[in-house]
Formats: sequence, C-alpha cells, structure tokens
Amino acid sequence: VQLQASGGGLVQAGGSLKLSCSATGSMFRVDDMGWFRQAPGKQRELVARITSEGRAIYTDLVKGRFTISRDNAKKTVSLQMNSLKPEDTAVYLCHAQIVDTRGPSGWSGMDYFGKETQVTVSS
Repeated sequence: VQLQASGGGLVQAGGSLKLSCSATGSMFRVDDMGWFRQAPGKQRELVARITSEGRAIYTDLVKGRFTISRDNAKKTVSLQMNSLKPEDTAVYLCHAQIVDTRGPSGWSGMDYFGKETQVTVSS
C-alpha cells in the first residue's frame, strides 16, 4: 500500500492551493483519511481528517479556510486550501488508516503516510 500525494508549491498570502492523495495497492478498506503538517522547529499537527462517512474535523487554525473531501471509490482525499497565510507554510503529509492484512482473527490495518509535500506561503 502506498499513499501518493500531489499538489503543493509556492503561493502568495491570500492565494489557494489544492493537495490530493490517492491510496494504491492491495487493501480491504480505507477508514479515516486526512492531512498532517509540520513546520520547521514545530511538532507535526493534524490539519484535517475525514471519515469514510464524510464527517470532517479541522484544527481551529484552518477552519473556514481549508476543506477536506474524499472519493471512497477512487480511494482519494483532497485538501482545498484557501486564504493561505504565511503560517500555513509547512510540509504536508497525507494520512490514511488502511485495513490491508488478513490474519487468523480477521482483518487488521495500520496508519500510512505519504511523502512530504511542501507548501510555502509568501507574505
């Protein structure tokens, strides 16, 4: 299983960017998907998460500016980022809880992260 992310880049403050991520490989089910970010010198933080039913949560820092969405059939998750601020500058990582292993007691899974995607917002 792999998470392949795309998007990101450099944008001026007030601009928009969209991140996308797809889960590929052999899997039974994809549960929660989301995005984390980590700025230099700071801890990794959850930006947004969405359940397979479409329920989304956001960190207060991005509420009203970012929108997370997913396509269950395509196993993709996207993050539309509007009104970007310099403090949004960070590497962003796609995350998914994927059930992909069948054992004697049933299916099990783990957390997967995609490669870092740089988002830079200039003032």
